[in-house]
Amino acid sequence: MTATATTARSHMPLVDHLREARRRAFRAAVALVVAMIGGYLLADPILEILREPVLAIAESHDASLNYDSVTGAFDLRLRIALFAGIVMSSPVWLYQLFAFISPGLTRREKRYTYGFVAAAVPLFLAGCALGLWIFPHMIELLTSFASEEDTTILQASYYVNFVTRMVVAVGFVFVLPVLIVMLNLLGILPARTIARQWRVSVVLITLFSAFVTPSADVLSMFVVAGSMTLLFFAAYAVSAVHDRRLERRRAAAISA
Repeated sequence: MTATATTARSHMPLVDHLREARRRAFRAAVALVVAMIGGYLLADPILEILREPVLAIAESHDASLNYDSVTGAFDLRLRIALFAGIVMSSPVWLYQLFAFISPGLTRREKRYTYGFVAAAVPLFLAGCALGLWIFPHMIELLTSFASEEDTTILQASYYVNFVTRMVVAVGFVFVLPVLIVMLNLLGILPARTIARQWRVSVVLITLFSAFVTPSADVLSMFVVAGSMTLLFFAAYAVSAVHDRRLERRRAAAISA
């Protein structure tokens, strides 16, 4: 990053920051609303996917999704629409997020924003897909503590909230390596800092993986932890290459 870009960012008035944040938040909100309409139309097939673990539990003992109010079924469709809207509108709001973070970049560096979005969107979707693969194992384990004589009555709104929050959370975690690279590009997070904290990062990744995959078989945990660890070290490698190039340029400029 050039000194001009850094100065432009540091002297950008707070009012301009707020205006840009409002403008980009509005664009992201419009995209989310449009995607939510599509998600509402797809609510039934999505609910069928979410209901599959409950049907599997019902094969061994009584289990069902239940609504606790007259408007419960409608509220559930809205929750599913919101979840689907977040996923489907991810290209837009991820771009708006990265574009807001990098207002002071040079013209060349602003091109990186498109690269960040191109990497973040598939990573977010891959994380969501991994979350969808994990959640049936979680439901199976957590409900296995009930005996066969008991009836598992799941409140539909709580069940869907539990699943969708976990899926979206895993998707967000998969985007973190892209944020690490971008913070490095902005000069906020040097590669040497990432290297010093790699042990702590791996421990946190392992703990998070164990938390979101409480499955009796540890394969799911290793899949999540391994994927996140590889992404973390890939982000470090990109950051280290960028820092070395920056140091060579500075050395060449001083020698000249």
